[in-house]
Amino acid sequence: MIRLHCLRLCVLLFSTLVLSAAVGTAHATDQPAAARETVRPEVGKPLQAGRDLAKTQKYKDALAKIAEADAVSNKTAYESFLIQQMRGSIAMSAGDSDTAIKAFEAVVASGRLPAAEQTRIVQALAGLYYRNKEYAKAAASAARYYKDGGNDPAMRSVLVQSYYLGNDCASVAKLLNGATNSEESGSRKPAEEELQILANCYLKQKDTGGYVAATEKLATWYSKKEYWTDLLSRIQRKPGFSDRLALDVFRLKRTTGNLNRSADYMEMAQLALQAGASAEAKKIVDQGFSSGALGTGSDADRHKRLRDLVVKTLAENEKTLAASTADAESAKDGTALVNIGFNQAAAGQTDKGLAQMEKGLRKGGLKRPEDARLHLGIAYLVAGQKAKAVQTLKAVQGNDGTADLARLWILQASHG
Repeated sequence: MIRLHCLRLCVLLFSTLVLSAAVGTAHATDQPAAARETVRPEVGKPLQAGRDLAKTQKYKDALAKIAEADAVSNKTAYESFLIQQMRGSIAMSAGDSDTAIKAFEAVVASGRLPAAEQTRIVQALAGLYYRNKEYAKAAASAARYYKDGGNDPAMRSVLVQSYYLGNDCASVAKLLNGATNSEESGSRKPAEEELQILANCYLKQKDTGGYVAATEKLATWYSKKEYWTDLLSRIQRKPGFSDRLALDVFRLKRTTGNLNRSADYMEMAQLALQAGASAEAKKIVDQGFSSGALGTGSDADRHKRLRDLVVKTLAENEKTLAASTADAESAKDGTALVNIGFNQAAAGQTDKGLAQMEKGLRKGGLKRPEDARLHLGIAYLVAGQKAKAVQTLKAVQGNDGTADLARLWILQASHG
C-alpha cells in the first residue's frame, strides 16, 4: 500500500486560514463615509471593543463583546452582517472552528461581500471544514472556491484530500485522472502526492486494475524502489504468470534498484547460468560483491564458489562461442541465435549481439517468439537504442507475463 504524507497539506491549510482571517476584520468605520451604512452606537461600540481585544489575542473576551453586540434588538441586516464577519474572524483566530463556520456561512449567505472577499471567505470555510473533518463540506467549499475564480494551489490539496478522506473516490478519480492525463500530454510531471491518493482510492475500492495503472504512473514519473517493488510483486502474483520468467523479473529488479539481498543475487546468477547467459551472470556476481551483498557473512564461501563457477563457465563458453554460433546458424530455428546474441549484448558487445538476435528472429521457428521479442527489446535498451526498444517491446504479446513485463520495461525506459 502506498503511504500518504499530509504534512505539506497541513502547512498549506494553516496558511490558507491565516490569509482568510485577515478578511473578516473589516469594520464599517474603515470605509469612506459615503460608502457606509449606518451602525448604531450600541452595536458599533462593542464591535470596536471586540476588535481591539482580538488585536491583543484576548479572543475569549473579544467574542464576549461580539455577543454583546449581537444581543442588541432590532438589528439591521448590515449590523448582523458585520457581527458575523467579526465573529468568524475572531473565532477562527481562537481555534473555535464551529463558531467560525457558522459565522462565515452567514456572511456568505448575506451576499454583501465583494466577489474577491467572498471567494476568500469560501476558502477559509473549506479549510475550517477540513480541520473539523467535515470532508464533504470541505470539498464542496473548495470546489466552489475554484468555480468562483480562486487560484491558490493549496486549495487543490484540500479538495483532493477532502474527496479522499470522505471516501468519494469517484470524484478523486474523475479529478485526478483528467488532470494527470492532461499533464502527461503536456510533458509535465503529475504531482506525486496526487498519484498516491489516486492509487490509494483504487485500493480502497478493491479496483486492482486502477491501482496498478496509478502505481505504474508513479513508477514512470517517480522511479522509486518502493513503486517498482509493488508492481513486480503484483505482476508475479497475477494468474497465469509463468515461472520461467523469474529471471526476467530479476532483470527488472536489478535495473530499478530492487536487487539488494544476497539471496537475490545468488538466485539471479544461478538462473542466468541455467539460461546460458554466463556473461550476464558474471555482471550480477560482480555487482553483488562490489555492493557488499555477496562475499560477507556466514555464506561468504558459497558466494565465492558461485563466483568461481560463473568465471569458469564464462571462460568455457567464450572458447566454444565460434562453434556454438556455427551450430546456431545451421539450426532449423533461430532460438539459439537469439540466446547467443542476448548473452553478447549483456557482455557489452551490443552490436554483435543485436545482429545475432535480429538474425535469429528473421530465421523464425522460435520456440518462444514473445520471449525473444522481449529480450530483443531489453538488448536495444542496453545498447541505448530507446526508440527501437520501445517499438519492439510494444509488439510483445501473450498472457503468460511476457506482455506485462514488456509494458514495465517501456515504463522504465520512458522516465527511468
